[in-house]
Amino acid sequence: MPPASVIFAGGGSGGHLSPGLAIAERLRELAPESQAIFVCSERAIDAAMLREAGVRFVPIPAAPPAVRPRAAMCFLRGWRASRRIVGQLISREGVSQVVALGGFVAAPAVAAARRADVPVMLVNLDAPPGKANRWMAKRCNEVLSAIALPTMPRFAARVVGMPIRRRALAPAPPHECRLRLSLQPNLKTLLITRASQGATSINEMMIELARQTHTAKQPRMNTDEHGSRYNHPDPCLSVFIRGSNPWQILHLAGHDADEPVRRAYEAAGIRASVLPFLNEMGLAWGAADLALSRAGASSVAEAAANAVPTLFLPYPYHKDMHQRHNAQPLVDMGGAVMEVDRIDPAANAEHAGSTLHALMNDDARREEMSRRLRANPPPNAAETIARMVLDARRT
Repeated sequence: MPPASVIFAGGGSGGHLSPGLAIAERLRELAPESQAIFVCSERAIDAAMLREAGVRFVPIPAAPPAVRPRAAMCFLRGWRASRRIVGQLISREGVSQVVALGGFVAAPAVAAARRADVPVMLVNLDAPPGKANRWMAKRCNEVLSAIALPTMPRFAARVVGMPIRRRALAPAPPHECRLRLSLQPNLKTLLITRASQGATSINEMMIELARQTHTAKQPRMNTDEHGSRYNHPDPCLSVFIRGSNPWQILHLAGHDADEPVRRAYEAAGIRASVLPFLNEMGLAWGAADLALSRAGASSVAEAAANAVPTLFLPYPYHKDMHQRHNAQPLVDMGGAVMEVDRIDPAANAEHAGSTLHALMNDDARREEMSRRLRANPPPNAAETIARMVLDARRT
């Protein structure tokens, strides 16, 4: 039997590519002679991520569906060109299977595979499945889901869990991970991470909290309605500059977004390492006692796999709010907390900031959250899917 040659189709965000990279990684471990080719969008983030991973990739001019005339024409032209490119790739490389990772990039690849009579496996990564995934599901030989779909229980034949790259798993104990990141090894660490395309509102919330800390480094005395004097509550980030057991921050702020965050922390006297991004996410999760994160499916899965208590702020602009569905199982488990992203920095500082402050000041609660996550480890979905890809060639 010739070596497996598999197309992984998806892109436009790291959330669609990371699971595919995890599956391809396990596929190479199980069958070193196998070949993985990624079909991705033309966005710079795809090329940067796949180039860094050292995998072969082919960008296609796929575009999201649209109803406005000009955008609709762009979609149709992109669809036809993308289907043609993938069809030629299938023929030239002797592709034995296509793994669709969801979204508008994967759809024309599925259409090309059907024309070439090549089997297709869809790995749904979000709840609920989007329009593109619902379209593809009717045209795939097998449909899997990374997460449970309570509102669409018959959509997928099997729920396998989220494929996670090995580099997203902690490689060492916390103190060693911190040392490798040039952090203080014995300080409790808050990890702030964002989606692959950034999280402006989270950055702005932390800047606002740092500003509050900078202007209130000394406790203020206020008077309540009865004339009694009381200390004004410390702002959230005061735990980083006062107390017998202070914290430090590892903040992954996004490309071209790190400098304002860094300046805000420095002005407030907060111990922080601010980076645009970090390829070795396992080090970040391994260093963390607590995380503040978006709730993309990959981020949720990585928090669970590394048993890091997390405050999730789901992306606020999705119409279906699917990131809330992603995080809900961890919240129900007791391993995470979820807040609404109110977008406004002051409102987020007041609400999500208060929740963050409470979590940082409650060691027992964080330990219980971590214990619950350790008691419910996610499955090794990447290996499961890789084995299914190989088994499909033998049937």
